[in-house]
Amino acid sequence: MKTQLLTTLENARNYTLGVAAAMPAKNYDFKPAAEVFSFGELLHHIGYGIGWWEENFMRQQSSDWNPPAPASGKEATMSYLEGAFAALKESVEKHATTDKAIAGFYATIDHITHHRGQATTYLRCRGIVPPEYIY
Repeated sequence: MKTQLLTTLENARNYTLGVAAAMPAKNYDFKPAAEVFSFGELLHHIGYGIGWWEENFMRQQSSDWNPPAPASGKEATMSYLEGAFAALKESVEKHATTDKAIAGFYATIDHITHHRGQATTYLRCRGIVPPEYIY
């Protein structure tokens, strides 16, 4: 089971980082509408969400939703995402031993997928073809 979870995680990581890399740095502040996250803020939200969901649902350690200010720029945002995925991988390796932790993992993946889908739409709004979906 752990191998399956790690494979799912690696696919999500690679595709998410591919989507992040596809947007030029100059467009990280792009918003398709005034009331939504910018592309960079959306990716930061994914990264923060990874840690929050992992902490609350995999490790069963309650924490409030209190995201820090978004990373500034493409490089910092991608680094933030890399760190979030690395921490989730470590948590899967250590904590994915109970049904609750495994359910927490899939809730985390669902949150990533939801917002990554939005990010691919942002790319399309800028005339960028998203990377091919990895599964």
